[in-house]
Amino acid sequence: MKILILEKNHPFIIYKLRKNGFICDEYYYELIDNINISIYDGIILRSRLKIDKKFIHKAKKLKFIARIGSGIENIDKDYASKKGITLITSPEGNKDAVAEHAIGMLLCIMNHIVSSNQQIIKKKWNREINRGIEIMGKTIGIIGYGNTGKAFAKKISGFDVKVLCYDIISKIGDNYAKQVNIDTIFKKSDIISLHVPYTKETKNMVNYDFIKKFYKPFYLINTSRGGCVTTKHLVKALKYGKIYGACLDVLEYENFSFENIFHHKKLSKNFFYLIRSNKVILTPHIAGWTKESKYKMDKKIVEKILSLNKEYNLNVK
Repeated sequence: MKILILEKNHPFIIYKLRKNGFICDEYYYELIDNINISIYDGIILRSRLKIDKKFIHKAKKLKFIARIGSGIENIDKDYASKKGITLITSPEGNKDAVAEHAIGMLLCIMNHIVSSNQQIIKKKWNREINRGIEIMGKTIGIIGYGNTGKAFAKKISGFDVKVLCYDIISKIGDNYAKQVNIDTIFKKSDIISLHVPYTKETKNMVNYDFIKKFYKPFYLINTSRGGCVTTKHLVKALKYGKIYGACLDVLEYENFSFENIFHHKKLSKNFFYLIRSNKVILTPHIAGWTKESKYKMDKKIVEKILSLNKEYNLNVK
């Protein structure tokens, strides 16, 4: 197979693929319109580029598109599927990084770690107003119980909490989380963590109507996609006390390549409320962005490509 690699990754990818007989071409800065995609059997990329219908139509030999990471919103998956192209992702590689980051953000918001640090820098020593809240004894509601949801459940369960999960796929609960319906999530949860893909169904899923269904105020963690949460409605919920605090690694203002959101033309007063509020912890889409996960995601992609190639050769024979 001849593979086109469109973004820089761990050198392990090229080394391992070439060792197994693949031809790997690297195009990191070329405009994809200038590439003769028709000669390639596979593509490896992250999130910088958009693989649309026009691009896929030109790829006459394409057998797979490998997206390093979990989301595939930058790929026209329906058209790819129609063309018989296999989509490969590697959410297994960064699930632990995302889970650790989510817990870290939660500890920060519930114990005022960031705000009290900022106060000390300004020579303010405030103890009582920074009295924290323990995770222990709380009910955690996980929405989306795939790779990252399961990793989060396993790690957070060590805090002596009750963990519930909701997913559109049935019977995927395990020893770390009891699967329940969404009404039980609304009724019982003290903390909500989102681990859903970005789809038509999850776009703006967390809006004010959704938030109002919760029986009690809660903490919100979003490490999935920014577009799953309506910022305007989140701000309203924070102001009215429906949400105690928000841990956001992703924001609605990001585009599919997750570049600097400060260039976004539609930044509003709601965004500036978030960055000024001591009820909010923000990070720049780095939950799955560790040194370890970079290698693990690339390793998983290589494993899946080799497995697909083996399957393809067997079918051809």
